[in-house]
Amino acid sequence: MNVTFKSIEKENILDILPLLSIINTKTPSGLLKERVLEMVNYQNYECVGAFQEGKIIGICGLWYSTRHYIGKSVEPDHVIISQEFRGMGLGKQFFSWIYEHTKSKGCEAMELNTYSTNTKSHKFYYNEDFAIYGFHFLKVLREDRKFY
Repeated sequence: MNVTFKSIEKENILDILPLLSIINTKTPSGLLKERVLEMVNYQNYECVGAFQEGKIIGICGLWYSTRHYIGKSVEPDHVIISQEFRGMGLGKQFFSWIYEHTKSKGCEAMELNTYSTNTKSHKFYYNEDFAIYGFHFLKVLREDRKFY
């Protein structure tokens, strides 16, 4: 399988919406688009993609920050591989590329969140030498208190 990996340019960022919608089933499409544009234009966010013959078949958002306890770090977010390409080792290849890409930007560490019910991702991250160091808590501050 001939797959390439690269950063997705800002002007093409909305190309990720079909894949992003797979895991964002509760977020209305207009709001999802608005949030993606805000992330890429105003926040310390980058999205990288896996491509086969120019078609996006995988995405991973990257949030950059400097943390007092670990230094310059990156947080992979919304890692998604198209269903028809799962189970082929693409996630491992993608993360190998992501490690080198983020190290070239000076990152010293990587940390991430994954839903507690997503046991397939847990196995993947354990196999990638990630360790659990804490819990991620969430409180919705909007009046409706809903997660979307």
